[in-house]
Amino acid sequence: MNAPVRDVSTGRTAVSLAIEGMSCASCVGRVEKALRAVPGVESASVNLATERAEVTGEAPIAYGALVAAVEDAGYAVPSTRTELAIEGMTCASCVARVERALAAVPGVAAARVNLATERATIEGSVDTALLVNAVEDAGYDARVVAAGSPDAAAVARKDAETAGLRRDLTVAAVLSAPIIVLEMGSHLVPAIHELIMRTIGMQANWTIQFALTTLVLVVPGRRFYTKGLPALARLAPDMNSLVAVGTLAAYFYSLVATFAPQLLPPGTVNVYYEAAAVIVTLILLGRFLEARAKGRTSEAIKRLVGLQPRIAHVRRADRVVDLDIGEVVAGDVVEVRPGERVPIDGEVVEGESYVDESMITGEPIPVAKAAGSAVVGGTVNQKGAMGVRATAIGDATVLAQIIRMVEEAQGSKLPIQALVDRVTMWFVPAVMAVAAATFVIWLIFGPDPALTFAVVNAVAVLIIACPCAMGLATPTSIMVGTGRGAEMGVLFRKGEALQLLKDAKVVAIDKTGTVTKGQPVLTDLDVAEGFERGAVLARVAAVEAKSEHPIARAIVDAAAQEGLRLPEISRFESITGFGVTADADGARVEIGADRYMRSLGLDVSPFATTASRLADEGKSPLYAAIDGKLAAIIAVADPIKATSHDAIAALHGLGLKVAMITGDNARTAGAIARQLGIDEVVAEVPPEGKVEAVRRLKQAYGRLAFVGDGINDAPALAEADVGLAVGTGTDVAIEAADVVLMSGSVKGVADAFALSKATIGNIRQNLFWAFAYNVLLIPIAAGMLYPAFGILLSPVLAAGAMALSSVFVLGNALRLRRFRPGLALGAHGASNQQLTGSTGASAALERSAA
Repeated sequence: MNAPVRDVSTGRTAVSLAIEGMSCASCVGRVEKALRAVPGVESASVNLATERAEVTGEAPIAYGALVAAVEDAGYAVPSTRTELAIEGMTCASCVARVERALAAVPGVAAARVNLATERATIEGSVDTALLVNAVEDAGYDARVVAAGSPDAAAVARKDAETAGLRRDLTVAAVLSAPIIVLEMGSHLVPAIHELIMRTIGMQANWTIQFALTTLVLVVPGRRFYTKGLPALARLAPDMNSLVAVGTLAAYFYSLVATFAPQLLPPGTVNVYYEAAAVIVTLILLGRFLEARAKGRTSEAIKRLVGLQPRIAHVRRADRVVDLDIGEVVAGDVVEVRPGERVPIDGEVVEGESYVDESMITGEPIPVAKAAGSAVVGGTVNQKGAMGVRATAIGDATVLAQIIRMVEEAQGSKLPIQALVDRVTMWFVPAVMAVAAATFVIWLIFGPDPALTFAVVNAVAVLIIACPCAMGLATPTSIMVGTGRGAEMGVLFRKGEALQLLKDAKVVAIDKTGTVTKGQPVLTDLDVAEGFERGAVLARVAAVEAKSEHPIARAIVDAAAQEGLRLPEISRFESITGFGVTADADGARVEIGADRYMRSLGLDVSPFATTASRLADEGKSPLYAAIDGKLAAIIAVADPIKATSHDAIAALHGLGLKVAMITGDNARTAGAIARQLGIDEVVAEVPPEGKVEAVRRLKQAYGRLAFVGDGINDAPALAEADVGLAVGTGTDVAIEAADVVLMSGSVKGVADAFALSKATIGNIRQNLFWAFAYNVLLIPIAAGMLYPAFGILLSPVLAAGAMALSSVFVLGNALRLRRFRPGLALGAHGASNQQLTGSTGASAALERSAA
């Protein structure tokens, strides 16, 4: 930890820095000299053995300046990530306040606070105790949680909070109902007014309302005052402060009217108990609905966590024992029975089955598994029994990494949030200023009874303002959008990619392993008249089995898949530059290019049409001769994935240019591009040239997304504005990417683009509603329409509108749960026609989690 500590008695600061890159005593001297040059630093001591620097000086020392000094000297200060669970935040102004408090802690490089997840992510090197103290000084509670891990304590707290809101809402509603009948019923129904006057009288009526309202404010409404009034005292008002001031203003005005009416000007004696009580009830209703909706935004994560089996059948000492998943160690052999979930990541060592991997890839078709196949924890075994050797357990499993990536993306803050942050920091103080101005203007210029008008309209302004909707607009859409992406096999490792992907103009795709399968297979085998296909393939494969060339391997694999028996081989010979020859089942077999056949005196023209077609497809044909007669034409190629055609068409449907970057020869690359309808081909590019190719395409078209899967794609993935890694690729490529496509299909690229458009569109809808709501209704609450139309907004209606605004934003975000990608979208219809249903993969995930 790099722990800046201030000695209160002396006013001095001590900072401990971890230093990377030092190798000798001269390094120590250079770092110490650089640190001492920073303003405020009086002494700096660097220890080579512990690789730490201890810095002291006048408070405060600019932490960023210390880091810059170390880096300018040629060394590095490692950064760490800390996550805090924050309790007590209710609106966007709370978020801004906590972020500002955390950013002020020495050692913090960046701090992001998410209202929907109620977590803070802090980058930098700093003592966690200082972070917790900073949050508490700002008026909230904080505790350290493991980064990217499910927080059981937070789940329990939210459940308890929802239950408490339900209880308080019930109490408030029961107590408020008689107040509404006594006050509003008396105004609206003459018979009720006459009944009250004949029986208990108006004074008793007001006294009963006072008693009931006091109970509402003291019992279920207490939460607003215990949080809102201290925040107001700290000059850091929040949403609770607005409710507290508004309801107390109505309550105390009514209290004076009830028990000391002589203190009020003539004509202003009236009570507003029902406003105070119903406001508390309606806001509790809004909070309760909001809490339930917020819980639903993270259901994708909850379902993923629920997919982790808790028990594994482990073979130990010649017997099978049921162990908690935490007790399984790498190397254990785990039995997976029909219908069970695979508890760990591993390799099948015995048995065969089909496994439903839709929860990982989003693809609903089960995958065949046999000895040597890899399986992923959380996937569902179908009918066969398997023995699986554990290769990854706990946090190292694919499912755990998916959960971690999704949670990190959900906790991120998009660039679009910057405007919201600037506004919400000053929103509540501005509302209180508007309420004060409203009170003064109505008191001076309003009609009689001016004091009553002033109080009612000022309270309406306080109550109708809703920073909650602004604070929830972005994070809830991110949570639901990234969660829905995880269900489809599209993992956003960085939330920012959601916004950047939407603005991409061109998609550059690597060929091998991305649009193609990444390994050669036998694609064509046409035999001449008088020959039988199976016999020819068996003999050719028997000869090629002596070679380690990938083309030979593909032919052998094709024969194995067809169940052919390979004959014995003798007199094998490799003829450099031509081909191979051998005897198989007593027949002489020769395999090679057309020039080899011609050297044997054989005419290949009978296959001219086939050869021309293969050339158009970018394939190089081979020929086989048996006993001196031309027997077959053969082509081996890296075939295009079945999903690539639809994926490219979908990208074009989204209005995107598609380019292919490959190291393959121009003829083969051009043939594949023609088959797929790819707009531009950059061929014969060496691995180190992919970055330059990405740069050229960015200059030509604008913002670019790159899709790759290999180690040599990692630099290009990092260079692109958004990097998308095919999940079946290498770990290096995945780590360099912003988005991971778990299915291994390019179709996921179109899904990712469509989801990005839908999510950002959803965020913009939320922000428009949140800002428009406040911009339009605050002036109306202040009485802007009264001079022209005689319209005033009741504080009760203001409370209802405020409660519904947050629920509206959350409900709109939850529509993303029904996002369905579709493959034939127009460029302008991508984000509008997709919130209609669930994919088969999502449905399978939901069924399996039930």
